[in-house]
Amino acid sequence: MINFNYETDFVLNNEEAFESWLSAVILSENKKEGEISYIFCDDDYLHKINVEYLNHDTLTDIISFDYTVGNELNGDIFVSVERVRDNALDFNVPFENELKRVLAHGILHYCGYKDKSDTEAALMRFKEEEKIAMFHVEL
Repeated sequence: MINFNYETDFVLNNEEAFESWLSAVILSENKKEGEISYIFCDDDYLHKINVEYLNHDTLTDIISFDYTVGNELNGDIFVSVERVRDNALDFNVPFENELKRVLAHGILHYCGYKDKSDTEAALMRFKEEEKIAMFHVEL
């Protein structure tokens, strides 16, 4: 089950389409869908989590807490809508595309993909693009 929660004034349009897409992303990686919660928030909210739980005093677009058991994906994925908007401007892409990239990114981490080395990051970017292409509903 995929849940969307809001700690900011942002609201995801067409939650059902996103839920279906994310479920398909999980299946495409031969994983089972457990309970995944997306929490949309602002920079301050996510910065506090980054400092408290990861000891990183930086802004970030996403933090995921992975509770996966075996092949069943479970976890909490925090997304800073402010960071996603800024990154969309920086990368010169539509906000919706950057949001999809970040949402898929969290799932891909749960599937075992990393992004610390250049090689890992290149594979992560490839998989993100592959998953974004699976989304067939416009916002």
